[in-house]
Amino acid sequence: MSAQVAEVRAFLDGGVGRIVLNRPRALNSLTRDMVSALRTTLHDWAADDRIRAVALTGAGERGLCAGGDVRMMHDEAKAGGAGARAFFRDEYRLNALIARYPKPYVAVLDGITMGGGVGVSAHGTVRIVTERSRVAMPETRIGLVPDVGGSRLLAHAPGELGTHLGLTSASMGPGDALLCGFADHFVPSVRIPDLLAALSRSTADAAASGTTEADSPVDGLVAAHAEPAPPAALADQRAWIDSCYAADTVEEIVDRLFDSGVPEAKEAAEAVLANSPTAVKATLAALRRARTLASLEAVLDQEYRVSCAALDSHDLVEGIRAQVIDKDLAPRWEPATLAEVTEADVARYFAPREGDELGLA
Repeated sequence: MSAQVAEVRAFLDGGVGRIVLNRPRALNSLTRDMVSALRTTLHDWAADDRIRAVALTGAGERGLCAGGDVRMMHDEAKAGGAGARAFFRDEYRLNALIARYPKPYVAVLDGITMGGGVGVSAHGTVRIVTERSRVAMPETRIGLVPDVGGSRLLAHAPGELGTHLGLTSASMGPGDALLCGFADHFVPSVRIPDLLAALSRSTADAAASGTTEADSPVDGLVAAHAEPAPPAALADQRAWIDSCYAADTVEEIVDRLFDSGVPEAKEAAEAVLANSPTAVKATLAALRRARTLASLEAVLDQEYRVSCAALDSHDLVEGIRAQVIDKDLAPRWEPATLAEVTEADVARYFAPREGDELGLA
């Protein structure tokens, strides 16, 4: 059993459909072909009675998935964006499929799991982090806005933690990922192979005995391999985070962060100011709107509008150039300051797209 591209390994392991993202030199970044292979594989496996659960891992030692292929996004945006829009459509449909998958979907967020990597993991049934996990939605750093359903996850994190993470592009360790609702269990990385082997045996036994998928003890089996997670660093920061990020505008948030007298808050303010001013303002609006939307599908519809608008912006191409291509880490944002980003600039990100809506909700 195999998927259609070498960068996605798909095979039967006992009663588990194993998916391995297999592009380790690029930190398993997702291409459109990989997204298509994942969707096709998951559709096929949903109707395969041999498969009682799906498990997602990443090849190599560095991480599950660093996100979408941003070099492709950069080139497509410069060429008009049609290919990137098609990628977004396929990717967001995959995120919705994972969230509604009819069988247990176990994702191992070992190492770097960012952006699109969150989209293929954090909507699953059982999400596992390890001591090596670094989980983030870092889109504002490249002039984009959190997508792949990440704006829903951030919006529903406790208090204003998601606002802090979205505006600063900060990473979460395993404790913070659990605190913020991006993961369910902490399993040390050395125990992951044993966990996957036990999952293979238990699902094979369940299939042989004729039990249904609902009877397969996937969550309990994972819990049996889990251990207490390291402390959540953000838990001790809740007071200033909830107070500062509750403000109505990014400018007021930054002022509160600087005025708080907390060193970590000052660092957060400086991180917000280093990111794309337009993307930061659009992100705050997206997170506030996502809190009111009833479903992941509705959020993905919103994210498609926002991501397509970002493709038409100066900042996405410039942010990827500065972070990934030239790596000078000196983006020249336009507009260059928060004060120059108007309400109309932000509203453009949420405008309906005539004849080009995602239409999941």
